[in-house]
Amino acid sequence: MDIKDLMKNVKTMTGDQIENKLDQMVRSNSRFSNLNEKNKEIVLDLISDYKQDIRNGISITSDKIQRDTHPLYEKRLSLGLTEKDINDIREILKAFRA
Repeated sequence: MDIKDLMKNVKTMTGDQIENKLDQMVRSNSRFSNLNEKNKEIVLDLISDYKQDIRNGISITSDKIQRDTHPLYEKRLSLGLTEKDINDIREILKAFRA
């Protein structure tokens, strides 16, 4: 399942089902393979913040993505994130935009 399939089925899924699918997608999709486990957890935390909006069919805006990724960029050294990791996280989150 990819993000587009998830978005189509999101209204019929429970919160736990959405979370499990997102977790499975981030952990197994080759597109996310360069992210280590810690970085994948960061992505899952951000996505879990979006879960209610996604479930209600509210799209995620570019502004929200920027607000959420900017602090990661500022703290990238302490979090062990490279600029490529930040860009990958941004791309993952952009897939949720309408």
